[in-house]
Amino acid sequence: MPYDFDLFVIGAGSGGVRAARFAAGFGAKVAVAESRYLGGTCVNVGCVPKKLLVYGAHFADEFEQAQGFGWSVPTPSFDWPTLIANKNREIQRLNGIYRKLLQDSGVQIFESHARLTGPHELEVDGQRVTAERILIATGGWPMIPEIPGREHAISSNEAFFLEALPKRVIVVGGGYIAVEFAGIFQGLGAQTQLLYRGDLFLRGFDGSVRKHLAEELTKRGLDLQFNSDIARIDKLADGSLKATLKDGRELQADCILYATGRRPMLDNLGLDNTAVKLTDKGFIEVDGLFQTSEPSILALGDVIGRVQLTPVALAEGMAVARRLFKPEQYRPVDYRHIPTAVFSQPNIGTVGLTEEQASEQGHSLKIFESRFRPMKLTLTDCQEKTLMKLVVDADDDRVLGCHIVGPDAGEIIQGIAVAIKAGATKQVFDDTIGVHPTSAEELVTLRTPVQR
Repeated sequence: MPYDFDLFVIGAGSGGVRAARFAAGFGAKVAVAESRYLGGTCVNVGCVPKKLLVYGAHFADEFEQAQGFGWSVPTPSFDWPTLIANKNREIQRLNGIYRKLLQDSGVQIFESHARLTGPHELEVDGQRVTAERILIATGGWPMIPEIPGREHAISSNEAFFLEALPKRVIVVGGGYIAVEFAGIFQGLGAQTQLLYRGDLFLRGFDGSVRKHLAEELTKRGLDLQFNSDIARIDKLADGSLKATLKDGRELQADCILYATGRRPMLDNLGLDNTAVKLTDKGFIEVDGLFQTSEPSILALGDVIGRVQLTPVALAEGMAVARRLFKPEQYRPVDYRHIPTAVFSQPNIGTVGLTEEQASEQGHSLKIFESRFRPMKLTLTDCQEKTLMKLVVDADDDRVLGCHIVGPDAGEIIQGIAVAIKAGATKQVFDDTIGVHPTSAEELVTLRTPVQR
């Protein structure tokens, strides 16, 4: 029987929009359903607004450092509602761009919730729709643990829409979202504490990076409390919050932000009407072709819980569209050497293996590391240091990983990622002429391995 659509995509985030647009461009009849906002987490409550807030938080440093260069700046003041209003306007503009991209590609948009009623059919906007293939790209959603008083805490979703900048903030979590928000709040002038239940944050990142960032954040006055966790939250008569920790200590704050993980967004999706299986962590189980255990249904992006990054979802969306509707152009997604940045203050940029991973995989290693004060800071009182690190295979000289903590680390790492993806050796780095004077040139002038 003929279907209404060749492909029906549930979720108009990065991966869903990419798959829908390209599938339509390849000649398929495509629809997308989105019940919340076009562009998904990244555009609305993720990377884009977060980066705008990070930019805002950096100005405190700029004003202070300007004095070393002869500028006298009157005491600056910051207005949170202005930043949030301008951020909201930019997000609305991007929503419009996503809508136009889909419309111009010929994709039909349903701005309402879609629910699976069978392997080939959905209920959307009060009507029954059929599709030969259905792609689930519903993303993730922040989780707040089940503790007494959890209703008084917020997640990253709400952090972007606070009416005022809280005076005292507790951020709970040890991943990059927690670290970034702690830096945002502190940079904008809030008294900020970061609580993490483990010994050291950013599990999975290179050990040198984790230690270096902890030192730099402490220097900046961020109160890092490791091996700490909240047992309960109480709202006091004056509207402030009291956090009672598991060790009995009590902390007071005006805002408690949880960034302790995200769950796959499967609410009211109707998966029980299909043969789709979940992993033990609750994500949708797919094979290497993003195929679920139901032949007509695929899934990609954060909802499959592989690598939860926007550019990865984009690559997955492209792979699905090509495989289904333009097979001669199909290339599988390569999950090796995925570069990533953390917009902490200072930034982290990283690609390839950490020293720990390379060791575990049995490589014999040479480690090159440099810590230095960037040139811009030499005329200021700021003592922040930049870290550059290369992890090199001692046998074949290949650069296995690069890790940077410092200004513009995210910008620098993109070019390095190309080199590492291409299989560059340390000799290639050594033979490359540096760009002077920059921090990035340090990566091609590292001559002596560090002794471990």
